[in-house]
Amino acid sequence: MHVKRIGVLTSGGDAPGMNACVRAVVRTALYHNIECYGIRRGWNGLISGDIIRLDERSVGHIIDRGGTILYTARSKEFMTEEGQRKAVSTCKFLGLDSIVAIGGDGTFRGALALSKYGINVVGIPGTIDNDISCTNYCIGFDTAANTAIECIDKLRDTMQSHERCSVVEVMGRNAGYLAMYVGLAVGATAVLVPEEEIDFDRDVIEKIRQARLNGFTHYMIVVAEGAGSAAQIAAQIKEAIDLDPRVTVLGHIQRGGSPTGRDRVNATKMGYLAVDLLVKGQKNCIVCTHDGMYSAIDIETGLNQKKSIQQMEVDVLAAMTGL
Repeated sequence: MHVKRIGVLTSGGDAPGMNACVRAVVRTALYHNIECYGIRRGWNGLISGDIIRLDERSVGHIIDRGGTILYTARSKEFMTEEGQRKAVSTCKFLGLDSIVAIGGDGTFRGALALSKYGINVVGIPGTIDNDISCTNYCIGFDTAANTAIECIDKLRDTMQSHERCSVVEVMGRNAGYLAMYVGLAVGATAVLVPEEEIDFDRDVIEKIRQARLNGFTHYMIVVAEGAGSAAQIAAQIKEAIDLDPRVTVLGHIQRGGSPTGRDRVNATKMGYLAVDLLVKGQKNCIVCTHDGMYSAIDIETGLNQKKSIQQMEVDVLAAMTGL
């Protein structure tokens, strides 16, 4: 079937590089003489028909902008059969042949639901948590990691000056990829992630003690939000060894900012590939990247895959922290 008209949306948490991806989808579609429409506010917008036509001008000068010009939202209504049928009705009424959905796991589960009604959907992984199992890289991860690293580097200056312990909480409700990467990059004393079982005395207290015995007087603990709150961990440290840690929760600052070159290029390639797949007749898939190579995988197959922290990162962290 010849593709004449597609829609593109961003859903779930925003990630730096989403705009670059939207730009690539639109420009590639126009290159193939396909009309492209922006669906605003994620799956909610598809239900309500909040849709605008996109062209070269509407996506001009957005490659360097953080956030998403299409806005984003989480849709409880779309989780229901009634909501999904409303979305399908919008697609049929407007003549949308396919939907390109940029987001994370929840976005793809929505795409899978929509595909069961005969709407062709291509997913593009965009989440700073980097927790999409079928790809080793997600749009936004590099920018978020660099933002966190820059913040922690600045925090370290004052921690070192005052000889203090700092506990920094980074995003990662169900995944510790961001925390692990950032912890390795800043030379953290300890890193706590939800994928690894935590022995507090071994993984935190003994590492602080070892650092002190090695002559250090400031300590940096990086924790993924899913592994425990920074405030709680700081309280446990104080109770165990009478240090008075300072707590920093980076929060949503990690989502914002101009995307890095890596995120812009990956987003552009993924956006291009999504449309190219549609042109070639590919149905209901997720764009993936592994070791610099790009491919596609069936949505349901991709969602059923599991992803875990790389053992090498765990081993390197153990060596770097001296235990």
